[in-house]
Amino acid sequence: MTRDEYRRRLAGKTVGIAGAGGLGSNCAVALARSGVGTLVVADHDRVSRDNLDRQAYFLDQVGMLKVEALALNIARIDPAVRVEAHALRLDAASLAALFADCDAVVEAFDAAEAKLMFVEALLEALPGRPLVCASGIAGYGRPESFRVRRSGSLVLVGDFESEVGPETPPMAPRVGLAAAMEADLVLEALLI
Repeated sequence: MTRDEYRRRLAGKTVGIAGAGGLGSNCAVALARSGVGTLVVADHDRVSRDNLDRQAYFLDQVGMLKVEALALNIARIDPAVRVEAHALRLDAASLAALFADCDAVVEAFDAAEAKLMFVEALLEALPGRPLVCASGIAGYGRPESFRVRRSGSLVLVGDFESEVGPETPPMAPRVGLAAAMEADLVLEALLI
């Protein structure tokens, strides 16, 4: 299949992204650059100067809602990509409703509790739908420790052990690596 054929197939696909921080914003950019036609992105937070080191935003966007800034950035990358931006805090009920029509959904939360809520809510509400999650992306180095685990429609990426903490903050390379892996696994699910 040629690049144009891949892009034509992806143009008709919709991908949900739960969270628009480091994982979510970088994954969204990768999916937009790949030609995914519609991105449904939800996050309640605003762009912060403290997070610019690992998120796909710019200094002049500090204070903006992340989903609005992301929609603007993606429009600059590819105006054909439609971004449905939802500025809200997700819970189990809103996850299922918001992403019901998506062909695949990406988990891009920071907190372990939110990650668990995502998996539990969507495995039940969207059986068989590809769900791509990340775990263990803190710190730096050891890129060879990243791996993929699969369980039915659920796919996880990361090293599954590096927790974010004072000594192991999230750093741009590992966050970007996980986001790129999430995007790649979404493409794999959509193009097979």
